[in-house]
Amino acid sequence: MKAVAAVPRSIADYQGRSVEELFARTVEAKRALGNNVMVLGHNYQRDEVIEHADFRGDSLLLAKLAAQHADRPNIVFCGVHFMAETADILSRSSQTVILPDMAAGCSMADMAAIEQVDECWDQLGRILPVEETVLPAVYVNSAAVLKAFCGEHGGITCTSSNARAVMEWAWARREKILFFPDEHLGRNTANKMGLPRERMIVWDPYLPNGGNSADAIRKARLILWKGHCSVHQMFQPAHVDYFRKKHPDIKVIVHPECHEDVVNKADLVGSTEFIIRTVSAAPAGTAWAVGTELNLVNRLKKEQTDKHVHFLSSTVCQCATMFRIDAPHLCWAMENLADGHVVNHIVVPEDDKAWAKVALDRMMAIS
Repeated sequence: MKAVAAVPRSIADYQGRSVEELFARTVEAKRALGNNVMVLGHNYQRDEVIEHADFRGDSLLLAKLAAQHADRPNIVFCGVHFMAETADILSRSSQTVILPDMAAGCSMADMAAIEQVDECWDQLGRILPVEETVLPAVYVNSAAVLKAFCGEHGGITCTSSNARAVMEWAWARREKILFFPDEHLGRNTANKMGLPRERMIVWDPYLPNGGNSADAIRKARLILWKGHCSVHQMFQPAHVDYFRKKHPDIKVIVHPECHEDVVNKADLVGSTEFIIRTVSAAPAGTAWAVGTELNLVNRLKKEQTDKHVHFLSSTVCQCATMFRIDAPHLCWAMENLADGHVVNHIVVPEDDKAWAKVALDRMMAIS
Protein backbone atom coordinates (compact mmCIF):
# COMPACT_ATOMS: atom_id res chain seq x y z
CA MET A 1 0.00 0.00 0.00
CA LYS A 2 1.34 3.42 -0.96
CA ALA A 3 2.56 5.56 1.94
CA VAL A 4 0.72 8.83 2.49
CA ALA A 5 2.84 11.86 1.62
CA ALA A 6 3.58 14.00 4.66
CA VAL A 7 2.42 17.30 3.15
CA PRO A 8 -0.14 17.98 0.41
CA ARG A 9 1.27 19.23 -2.86
CA SER A 10 0.96 22.95 -3.60
CA ILE A 11 -1.06 24.20 -6.56
CA ALA A 12 1.76 26.66 -7.24
CA ASP A 13 3.94 23.75 -8.34
CA TYR A 14 1.51 23.03 -11.19
CA GLN A 15 1.14 26.49 -12.67
CA GLY A 16 3.15 27.02 -15.82
CA ARG A 17 3.53 23.30 -16.55
CA SER A 18 2.93 22.23 -20.14
CA VAL A 19 -0.43 20.80 -21.15
CA GLU A 20 1.36 17.64 -22.25
CA GLU A 21 3.04 17.12 -18.88
CA LEU A 22 -0.15 17.79 -16.95
CA PHE A 23 -2.09 15.40 -19.17
CA ALA A 24 0.43 12.59 -18.63
CA ARG A 25 0.59 13.15 -14.87
CA THR A 26 -3.20 13.24 -14.53
CA VAL A 27 -3.51 10.02 -16.51
CA GLU A 28 -0.92 8.38 -14.25
CA ALA A 29 -2.64 9.59 -11.06
CA LYS A 30 -5.97 8.30 -12.33
CA ARG A 31 -4.38 4.94 -13.21
CA ALA A 32 -2.85 4.69 -9.75
CA LEU A 33 -6.20 5.44 -8.08
CA GLY A 34 -8.07 2.92 -10.22
CA ASN A 35 -11.60 2.28 -8.98
CA ASN A 36 -11.05 4.57 -5.99
CA VAL A 37 -11.92 7.63 -8.08
CA MET A 38 -14.48 8.80 -10.61
CA VAL A 39 -13.98 12.02 -12.57
CA LEU A 40 -17.14 13.86 -13.61
CA GLY A 41 -17.01 16.60 -16.25
CA HIS A 42 -19.73 19.15 -16.87
CA ASN A 43 -20.60 19.88 -20.49
CA TYR A 44 -19.19 23.40 -20.19
CA GLN A 45 -15.69 22.28 -19.19
CA ARG A 46 -12.70 22.98 -21.39
CA ASP A 47 -11.32 20.09 -23.47
CA GLU A 48 -8.15 19.68 -21.40
CA VAL A 49 -10.38 18.77 -18.45
CA ILE A 50 -13.25 16.92 -20.12
CA GLU A 51 -10.86 14.44 -21.76
CA HIS A 52 -10.18 12.93 -18.30
CA ALA A 53 -13.86 12.57 -17.38
CA ASP A 54 -15.38 9.14 -16.88
CA PHE A 55 -18.77 10.75 -17.51
CA ARG A 56 -19.86 14.09 -18.87
CA GLY A 57 -23.24 15.74 -18.79
CA ASP A 58 -25.29 18.40 -17.01
CA SER A 59 -25.04 19.02 -13.28
CA LEU A 60 -27.93 16.87 -12.06
CA LEU A 61 -27.05 13.91 -14.29
CA LEU A 62 -23.50 13.95 -12.96
CA ALA A 63 -24.68 14.16 -9.34
CA LYS A 64 -26.96 11.16 -9.95
CA LEU A 65 -24.04 9.24 -11.46
CA ALA A 66 -22.00 9.95 -8.34
CA ALA A 67 -24.77 8.42 -6.25
CA GLN A 68 -25.17 5.43 -8.55
CA HIS A 69 -21.46 4.54 -8.38
CA ALA A 70 -21.22 3.97 -4.65
CA ASP A 71 -18.22 1.72 -5.30
CA ARG A 72 -16.17 4.81 -6.17
CA PRO A 73 -15.22 6.41 -2.83
CA ASN A 74 -13.82 9.60 -4.37
CA ILE A 75 -15.69 11.87 -6.78
CA VAL A 76 -13.64 14.57 -8.53
CA PHE A 77 -16.32 16.94 -9.82
CA CYS A 78 -15.16 19.18 -12.66
CA GLY A 79 -17.89 21.78 -12.54
CA VAL A 80 -18.81 24.57 -10.13
CA HIS A 81 -19.46 24.69 -6.40
CA PHE A 82 -23.24 24.13 -6.35
CA MET A 83 -22.83 21.07 -8.60
CA ALA A 84 -20.32 19.48 -6.24
CA GLU A 85 -22.71 20.25 -3.36
CA THR A 86 -25.53 18.44 -5.15
CA ALA A 87 -23.25 15.45 -5.66
CA ASP A 88 -22.48 15.46 -1.94
CA ILE A 89 -26.22 15.61 -1.13
CA LEU A 90 -27.12 12.67 -3.37
CA SER A 91 -24.05 10.47 -2.88
CA ARG A 92 -23.35 8.06 -0.01
CA SER A 93 -21.77 9.17 3.26
CA SER A 94 -18.82 6.92 2.40
CA GLN A 95 -18.08 8.99 -0.72
CA THR A 96 -15.91 12.09 -0.81
CA VAL A 97 -16.62 14.89 -3.29
CA ILE A 98 -13.71 17.04 -4.45
CA LEU A 99 -13.87 20.30 -6.43
CA PRO A 100 -10.50 20.98 -8.12
CA ASP A 101 -10.79 24.75 -7.64
CA MET A 102 -12.91 26.22 -4.84
CA ALA A 103 -13.12 29.50 -6.78
CA ALA A 104 -15.29 27.79 -9.40
CA GLY A 105 -18.63 29.28 -8.45
CA CYS A 106 -21.71 30.45 -10.35
CA SER A 107 -22.69 34.10 -10.73
CA MET A 108 -26.37 33.21 -11.08
CA ALA A 109 -26.35 31.03 -7.97
CA ASP A 110 -24.75 33.93 -6.09
CA MET A 111 -27.62 36.24 -7.03
CA ALA A 112 -29.81 34.66 -4.35
CA ALA A 113 -28.33 34.51 -0.85
CA ILE A 114 -30.17 32.65 1.88
CA GLU A 115 -30.48 35.87 3.90
CA GLN A 116 -32.23 37.52 0.94
CA VAL A 117 -34.56 34.57 0.43
CA ASP A 118 -35.43 34.52 4.14
CA GLU A 119 -36.17 38.24 4.01
CA CYS A 120 -38.31 37.77 0.88
CA TRP A 121 -40.29 35.04 2.65
CA ASP A 122 -40.79 37.29 5.67
CA GLN A 123 -41.97 40.21 3.53
CA LEU A 124 -44.37 37.98 1.61
CA GLY A 125 -45.66 36.73 4.96
CA ARG A 126 -46.68 40.27 5.94
CA ILE A 127 -48.98 40.39 2.90
CA LEU A 128 -50.07 36.75 2.44
CA PRO A 129 -50.52 33.57 4.46
CA VAL A 130 -47.24 32.58 2.83
CA GLU A 131 -46.95 28.96 4.00
CA GLU A 132 -50.38 28.17 2.58
CA THR A 133 -50.26 30.20 -0.64
CA VAL A 134 -46.63 30.32 -1.88
CA LEU A 135 -44.52 27.32 -2.88
CA PRO A 136 -40.77 27.95 -3.31
CA ALA A 137 -39.14 26.36 -6.37
CA VAL A 138 -35.39 26.67 -6.78
CA TYR A 139 -33.36 25.96 -9.90
CA VAL A 140 -30.72 23.28 -9.29
CA ASN A 141 -28.17 25.97 -10.22
CA SER A 142 -28.23 27.17 -6.62
CA ALA A 143 -26.52 26.69 -3.29
CA ALA A 144 -27.42 23.72 -1.12
CA VAL A 145 -28.81 26.01 1.58
CA LEU A 146 -31.42 27.32 -0.90
CA LYS A 147 -32.42 23.79 -1.84
CA ALA A 148 -32.74 23.12 1.89
CA PHE A 149 -34.98 26.19 2.27
CA CYS A 150 -37.31 24.77 -0.37
CA GLY A 151 -37.32 21.33 1.20
CA GLU A 152 -38.23 22.75 4.59
CA HIS A 153 -41.03 24.97 3.23
CA GLY A 154 -42.79 22.32 1.15
CA GLY A 155 -40.96 23.33 -2.00
CA ILE A 156 -39.01 21.68 -4.75
CA THR A 157 -36.04 21.99 -7.11
CA CYS A 158 -36.13 22.01 -10.91
CA THR A 159 -33.87 21.70 -13.93
CA SER A 160 -34.08 23.45 -17.28
CA SER A 161 -35.68 20.33 -18.75
CA ASN A 162 -38.35 19.67 -16.12
CA ALA A 163 -39.31 23.22 -15.10
CA ARG A 164 -42.77 22.90 -16.65
CA ALA A 165 -43.56 19.67 -14.80
CA VAL A 166 -42.32 21.25 -11.58
CA MET A 167 -44.50 24.34 -12.07
CA GLU A 168 -47.54 22.16 -12.75
CA TRP A 169 -46.79 20.19 -9.58
CA ALA A 170 -46.37 23.41 -7.57
CA TRP A 171 -49.54 25.13 -8.82
CA ALA A 172 -51.52 22.00 -8.04
CA ARG A 173 -50.56 22.51 -4.40
CA ARG A 174 -50.44 26.27 -3.84
CA GLU A 175 -51.71 29.39 -5.56
CA LYS A 176 -48.32 31.02 -6.14
CA ILE A 177 -44.74 30.01 -6.94
CA LEU A 178 -41.62 31.81 -5.76
CA PHE A 179 -39.14 30.86 -8.50
CA PHE A 180 -35.44 31.55 -8.03
CA PRO A 181 -32.69 32.41 -8.84
CA ASP A 182 -33.12 32.59 -12.66
CA GLU A 183 -36.00 34.74 -13.82
CA HIS A 184 -35.58 33.83 -17.51
CA LEU A 185 -36.09 30.08 -17.07
CA GLY A 186 -39.17 30.80 -14.97
CA ARG A 187 -40.63 33.34 -17.38
CA ASN A 188 -39.93 31.29 -20.52
CA THR A 189 -41.55 28.24 -18.94
CA ALA A 190 -44.60 30.19 -17.78
CA ASN A 191 -44.94 31.82 -21.21
CA LYS A 192 -45.19 28.38 -22.82
CA MET A 193 -47.79 27.40 -20.24
CA GLY A 194 -49.92 30.43 -21.17
CA LEU A 195 -49.65 32.35 -17.89
CA PRO A 196 -50.63 35.98 -18.58
CA ARG A 197 -47.88 38.52 -18.09
CA GLU A 198 -49.90 40.45 -15.52
CA ARG A 199 -49.81 37.37 -13.27
CA MET A 200 -45.97 37.45 -13.17
CA ILE A 201 -43.87 39.83 -11.12
CA VAL A 202 -40.12 40.18 -10.61
CA TRP A 203 -38.71 40.24 -7.09
CA ASP A 204 -35.68 42.51 -6.68
CA PRO A 205 -34.09 41.50 -3.35
CA TYR A 206 -32.60 44.98 -2.93
CA LEU A 207 -36.00 46.72 -2.86
CA PRO A 208 -38.81 46.64 -0.27
CA ASN A 209 -41.37 43.99 -1.26
CA GLY A 210 -39.08 43.20 -4.18
CA GLY A 211 -40.12 46.47 -5.82
CA ASN A 212 -43.80 45.44 -5.97
CA SER A 213 -47.01 46.76 -4.51
CA ALA A 214 -49.00 44.61 -2.12
CA ASP A 215 -51.79 44.39 -4.71
CA ALA A 216 -49.36 43.15 -7.39
CA ILE A 217 -48.08 40.48 -5.01
CA ARG A 218 -51.62 39.34 -4.18
CA LYS A 219 -52.50 39.16 -7.89
CA ALA A 220 -49.34 37.33 -8.99
CA ARG A 221 -49.22 33.59 -9.55
CA LEU A 222 -45.49 33.58 -10.34
CA ILE A 223 -42.88 35.56 -8.40
CA LEU A 224 -39.65 35.59 -10.38
CA TRP A 225 -36.39 36.31 -8.61
CA LYS A 226 -34.26 38.96 -10.32
CA GLY A 227 -31.35 36.76 -11.38
CA HIS A 228 -29.77 35.52 -14.58
CA CYS A 229 -26.97 33.50 -16.14
CA SER A 230 -24.17 35.79 -17.29
CA VAL A 231 -23.43 33.47 -20.23
CA HIS A 232 -26.94 33.13 -21.62
CA GLN A 233 -27.72 36.79 -20.93
CA MET A 234 -25.21 37.68 -23.68
CA PHE A 235 -27.36 36.37 -26.53
CA GLN A 236 -29.48 38.99 -28.27
CA PRO A 237 -32.35 38.93 -30.80
CA ALA A 238 -30.01 40.63 -33.29
CA HIS A 239 -27.78 37.54 -33.20
CA VAL A 240 -30.72 35.39 -34.32
CA ASP A 241 -31.60 37.90 -37.06
CA TYR A 242 -28.01 37.89 -38.32
CA PHE A 243 -27.85 34.12 -38.76
CA ARG A 244 -31.29 33.91 -40.35
CA LYS A 245 -30.25 36.54 -42.91
CA LYS A 246 -26.86 34.93 -43.60
CA HIS A 247 -28.12 31.30 -43.58
CA PRO A 248 -31.85 31.21 -44.50
CA ASP A 249 -32.11 27.46 -43.80
CA ILE A 250 -30.38 27.55 -40.42
CA LYS A 251 -32.02 26.22 -37.27
CA VAL A 252 -31.61 28.28 -34.11
CA ILE A 253 -31.49 26.33 -30.85
CA VAL A 254 -31.03 28.05 -27.49
CA HIS A 255 -31.04 27.40 -23.76
CA PRO A 256 -34.10 28.51 -21.74
CA GLU A 257 -31.87 30.67 -19.54
CA CYS A 258 -31.74 33.09 -22.50
CA HIS A 259 -33.90 36.24 -22.52
CA GLU A 260 -37.45 35.65 -23.75
CA ASP A 261 -36.82 37.87 -26.80
CA VAL A 262 -34.18 35.36 -27.94
CA VAL A 263 -36.22 32.31 -26.96
CA ASN A 264 -39.24 33.61 -28.88
CA LYS A 265 -37.16 33.91 -32.08
CA ALA A 266 -35.53 30.47 -31.77
CA ASP A 267 -36.71 27.32 -33.52
CA LEU A 268 -35.96 25.07 -30.55
CA VAL A 269 -35.37 25.67 -26.84
CA GLY A 270 -33.99 23.22 -24.32
CA SER A 271 -31.37 22.13 -21.83
CA THR A 272 -27.74 21.44 -22.70
CA GLU A 273 -28.54 17.73 -22.97
CA PHE A 274 -31.46 18.55 -25.30
CA ILE A 275 -29.19 20.72 -27.45
CA ILE A 276 -26.53 18.01 -27.69
CA ARG A 277 -29.06 15.30 -28.55
CA THR A 278 -30.88 17.42 -31.11
CA VAL A 279 -27.81 18.60 -33.02
CA SER A 280 -26.23 15.14 -32.86
CA ALA A 281 -29.34 13.50 -34.32
CA ALA A 282 -29.84 16.11 -37.04
CA PRO A 283 -29.36 15.17 -40.71
CA ALA A 284 -25.93 15.66 -42.27
CA GLY A 285 -25.48 19.01 -43.95
CA THR A 286 -27.89 20.89 -41.70
CA ALA A 287 -26.85 24.21 -40.19
CA TRP A 288 -27.31 25.15 -36.54
CA ALA A 289 -26.83 28.38 -34.58
CA VAL A 290 -26.48 27.37 -30.95
CA GLY A 291 -27.14 29.73 -28.05
CA THR A 292 -25.35 28.27 -25.07
CA GLU A 293 -21.86 28.12 -23.51
CA LEU A 294 -18.89 28.40 -25.90
CA ASN A 295 -16.97 25.27 -24.85
CA LEU A 296 -20.03 23.11 -25.45
CA VAL A 297 -20.67 24.65 -28.87
CA ASN A 298 -17.03 24.25 -29.91
CA ARG A 299 -17.14 20.59 -28.84
CA LEU A 300 -20.26 20.07 -30.94
CA LYS A 301 -18.41 21.60 -33.90
CA LYS A 302 -15.55 19.12 -33.47
CA GLU A 303 -17.75 16.08 -32.95
CA GLN A 304 -20.51 16.84 -35.48
CA THR A 305 -18.32 17.40 -38.52
CA ASP A 306 -21.11 16.49 -40.95
CA LYS A 307 -23.12 19.53 -39.81
CA HIS A 308 -22.50 23.26 -39.81
CA VAL A 309 -22.52 24.34 -36.16
CA HIS A 310 -22.22 28.05 -35.31
CA PHE A 311 -21.96 29.88 -32.00
CA LEU A 312 -24.94 32.23 -31.86
CA SER A 313 -23.06 35.25 -30.47
CA SER A 314 -20.13 37.13 -31.97
CA THR A 315 -18.93 37.76 -28.42
CA VAL A 316 -16.73 35.25 -26.61
CA CYS A 317 -19.16 33.75 -24.14
CA GLN A 318 -17.76 31.01 -21.91
CA CYS A 319 -18.63 30.34 -18.30
CA ALA A 320 -15.81 32.23 -16.57
CA THR A 321 -16.24 30.50 -13.21
CA MET A 322 -16.49 27.04 -14.81
CA PHE A 323 -13.31 27.94 -16.73
CA ARG A 324 -11.41 28.05 -13.42
CA ILE A 325 -11.25 24.27 -13.48
CA ASP A 326 -8.18 23.76 -15.62
CA ALA A 327 -5.47 21.16 -16.23
CA PRO A 328 -3.21 22.37 -13.35
CA HIS A 329 -6.03 22.23 -10.77
CA LEU A 330 -7.26 18.84 -11.94
CA CYS A 331 -3.76 17.36 -11.89
CA TRP A 332 -3.12 18.88 -8.45
CA ALA A 333 -6.32 17.39 -7.01
CA MET A 334 -5.69 13.98 -8.57
CA GLU A 335 -2.05 13.68 -7.51
CA ASN A 336 -2.86 14.75 -3.96
CA LEU A 337 -5.59 12.13 -3.87
CA ALA A 338 -3.14 9.52 -5.14
CA ASP A 339 -0.79 10.62 -2.34
CA GLY A 340 -3.54 10.10 0.24
CA HIS A 341 -4.60 13.75 0.62
CA VAL A 342 -8.09 15.10 -0.04
CA VAL A 343 -8.02 18.73 -1.16
CA ASN A 344 -11.09 20.94 -1.58
CA HIS A 345 -13.45 18.50 0.10
CA ILE A 346 -17.06 19.61 -0.45
CA VAL A 347 -19.18 18.95 2.63
CA VAL A 348 -22.80 20.10 2.96
CA PRO A 349 -23.91 20.42 6.62
CA GLU A 350 -26.14 17.52 7.63
CA ASP A 351 -29.26 19.59 8.30
CA ASP A 352 -29.00 21.37 4.93
CA LYS A 353 -28.25 18.06 3.25
CA ALA A 354 -31.37 16.40 4.68
CA TRP A 355 -33.76 19.19 3.67
CA ALA A 356 -32.09 19.73 0.28
CA LYS A 357 -32.51 16.04 -0.48
CA VAL A 358 -36.22 16.36 0.31
CA ALA A 359 -36.54 19.08 -2.36
CA LEU A 360 -34.47 17.07 -4.85
CA ASP A 361 -36.43 13.88 -4.18
CA ARG A 362 -39.72 15.69 -4.80
CA MET A 363 -38.42 16.80 -8.19
CA MET A 364 -37.08 13.39 -9.15
CA ALA A 365 -40.38 11.75 -8.20
CA ILE A 366 -42.23 13.79 -10.85
CA SER A 367 -39.55 13.83 -13.58
